[in-house]
Amino acid sequence: MTAYAHETDVLVVGAGPSGLALGIELARRGVDAVLVERADGLFPGSRGKGLQPRTMEVFDDLGVLGAIRAAGGSYPVGMIWQDGRRAGEHHMFDPVEPTEDSPYDESWMVPQWRTQEILRARLEELGGKVAFGREVTGIAQDATGVTAHCASGGDVRARYVVAADGGRSAVRRALGIGMTGETVDPSPTLVADVRVAGLDRDNWHIFPPSGEDGGFLALCPLAGTDDFQLVARFAEGTSVDLSADGIRAVVAARTHLAPQDVTEVRWASDFRPRAALADRFRDGRVFLVGDAAHVHSPAGGQGLNTSVQDAYNLGWKLAAVLRGQAPAALLDTYEEERRPIAADVLGLSTSVHRGETRRGEATRQLGLGYRESSLSRETRATPGPVRAGDRAPDGRVGGVRLFDAFRGPHWTLLALDTAGEVPDLGDGLGDGLGDGPGDEVRVVRGAAPEWYGAGWFLVRPDGYVGWAGDEPADLAAYVAYVTELGPRR
Repeated sequence: MTAYAHETDVLVVGAGPSGLALGIELARRGVDAVLVERADGLFPGSRGKGLQPRTMEVFDDLGVLGAIRAAGGSYPVGMIWQDGRRAGEHHMFDPVEPTEDSPYDESWMVPQWRTQEILRARLEELGGKVAFGREVTGIAQDATGVTAHCASGGDVRARYVVAADGGRSAVRRALGIGMTGETVDPSPTLVADVRVAGLDRDNWHIFPPSGEDGGFLALCPLAGTDDFQLVARFAEGTSVDLSADGIRAVVAARTHLAPQDVTEVRWASDFRPRAALADRFRDGRVFLVGDAAHVHSPAGGQGLNTSVQDAYNLGWKLAAVLRGQAPAALLDTYEEERRPIAADVLGLSTSVHRGETRRGEATRQLGLGYRESSLSRETRATPGPVRAGDRAPDGRVGGVRLFDAFRGPHWTLLALDTAGEVPDLGDGLGDGLGDGPGDEVRVVRGAAPEWYGAGWFLVRPDGYVGWAGDEPADLAAYVAYVTELGPRR
């Protein structure tokens, strides 16, 4: 019998936002999981700094919203500079007011390194941890599990593996899964975290192309820190100098600041904006999430958010299968639901990058859903505003805030302006008879908020409506379908 350094239910490869979010999802459901990261620590840069309203809702459910809000802030108004003078303002996002159904109204700025620290702390609070310096170099599958070969620390045996190891995913490459995409912009872009003297922190400072250098440069104050995120675009074919002196020279050439005004360079990288989508999100017992599955232009702030939501979708499904509450076929719905979303978001990011679409309602990600999914069933004779497959909005019903009712690893049944007894859901979705996390379906009953409409709504653990109907008796067939994955009826 082969001896492994570790045996577990789920091996998560990569401790970026998607890997950490998945680790939290599994830990709060009592799933044995190992999270490995080839680097010696968390990613150190601010790169994915924008958190969209839908991700804020996910973080509410995961128990990190308070820390995220305390660590960040609103996006500042852009200040356009010309010849060393303030020449006008630029509003990055269309203004949106919070509503009862969508309480998190704006994009929230938190440097990626800080978001990851918060997610890691939550993971450890739930009993999980990250094993740093563990590089996965190969994958071997068989009928009962996956063996991950590691450069150090010994091999890991898992029932399932999730690749959350970024755009250059070693796991994806080991599986031979291709990426189809395009270069969004051939011009290289520098991104760096710097400390700067001589600029206020109330504005996002924008320096349009001018002079011989001819390149765009922006300095955005990073909420909750003393740093600015520097972004500079270069002509195609330019070799970007990532040294501190090189970065100081670019700032001095494109702004009214002197080289010495850049007092510290804390992190720097360069990239060429690209959009690419993995040809598939699953290979047997291995799944791709985040940048391993889709690579975005940073414009519009969609990449990190889409990645976290991949993990949010996959986590509850893995737990349901591993705990015997659903058949393995439930895992087929991960790619079915998330790959079309990723494809649409890639198109949106590219459109924003090219100036064809403003950062507005579409980039907030509240309208993304799964109406066409095999897990979505709408049985009402006259559907209301919220339908099966849609995100379940917030609101108050019978004195209960719905996001409070949804929070946690369980299903929720809403009875809105309806009569009839709550049906016996059996053991399939959990009804309080089990002894593990999520072994109950919460029921909320009362008057229907106008944005829902009347009916019965079964809300999935990830906050989307799985089933909506006029009669509670129809719910039994849906529960049987989810727990048995038999023919749709």
